[in-house]
Amino acid sequence: MSLPLIRLLQLVSPALPVGAYTYSQGLEWVVDTGAVKTEAQVGEWIGDALAGAFGGYELPLLARLMEAWQAGDDASVAELNARCLASRETSELRAETVQMGYSLVRLLVDLPAFNSLPGWLARLRAIEDPAFPTAWAAVAVAWGVAPEPALTGYAWAWIENMVMAAVKAVPLGQASGQRLLSKLAADVPARVAEALASPPAAWSNFQPGLAIASARHETQYSRLFRS
Repeated sequence: MSLPLIRLLQLVSPALPVGAYTYSQGLEWVVDTGAVKTEAQVGEWIGDALAGAFGGYELPLLARLMEAWQAGDDASVAELNARCLASRETSELRAETVQMGYSLVRLLVDLPAFNSLPGWLARLRAIEDPAFPTAWAAVAVAWGVAPEPALTGYAWAWIENMVMAAVKAVPLGQASGQRLLSKLAADVPARVAEALASPPAAWSNFQPGLAIASARHETQYSRLFRS
């Protein structure tokens, strides 16, 4: 049990060189407008996304991707990857998941812990424009990480990245960041349980405010985060 846990910690580490820290998913724009400028407002923004587009679409999608990789159903993997790309409502959000997916695949080429596993690298490379959840799910399954801890770790990594973006952009102090992480983390178990049980027909990424913020961020005059 210890090695899959260690592998999961590696996958969710901020040191994983996929560039997650360079994105704010529109948060920088709402900070720039003054709509989000306090710790409480940051918590509300991220919490809404956790309950909405991230928790209601990306997490259940990740669960189904893990199932498909585990079952050797590469046709379903390709279909789910296409759904993931189509769900990105702005060019910024699509570019983010494609860039991070590309960076993860490139890293895996150099990781014997993955590339020495028979067939896995070839299966992953067969996916055209693998989104980050697609590539991440493949590694989690190949490394023997169970779905529940995998989704929990994936959600934690996303929350941590969003909070750290707020710490830089608002800006907030480190203590504020830790309070936000503690509060937001408490919602993760319920979101993971819902994602594991959610059929595709129930998935929803409907969150107009997030999409508008991302679209506006693409043309923001001055910004810290990538577009």
